Amino acid sequence: MTRDNPKLTLANGVDMPALGLGVYRSSPEETVQAVATALTEGYRLIDTAAAYGNERQVGEALRQSEVDRDDV
Repeated sequence: MTRDNPKLTLANGVDMPALGLGVYRSSPEETVQAVATALTEGYRLIDTAAAYGNERQVGEALRQSEVDRDDV
């Protein structure tokens, strides 16, 4: 993937990245590295939910990255 992640414009005018990383079945042990790598490679959409049980690891990867939280 290039760092120029294409965007889609939603009906309400908000732009959303066309590509993202889903962490549905990502174990807590794998999540920090997976999210960190995705952010480094230009991903700005992380599909997560409380039910996945890895929110803390997603947050940790974001904190460790140089990506502004507002950009994700």
